[in-house]
Amino acid sequence: MRSAYLMRLIGIALLVAALTGCGGIEPWVKPYERDRIADPIMSFDRNPVSSSYMHHVYEAREGARGATGSSGGGCGCN
Repeated sequence: MRSAYLMRLIGIALLVAALTGCGGIEPWVKPYERDRIADPIMSFDRNPVSSSYMHHVYEAREGARGATGSSGGGCGCN
């Protein structure tokens, strides 16, 4: 009887722990700070302007666009 009570208590504790993980998730970066992150100077490339141009040429040649990283401030206009 005691082990059933203990197992039930552990099950309830695990359920509560799992449900608290779904609590209020807030982004660390505010919408007005995203333009600083998308700045070309923040890129890992040595020459981000040249790299951006080469990506543009590649996208035009392939007829596909996107999935190569972030380039805008999150407004959806390229």
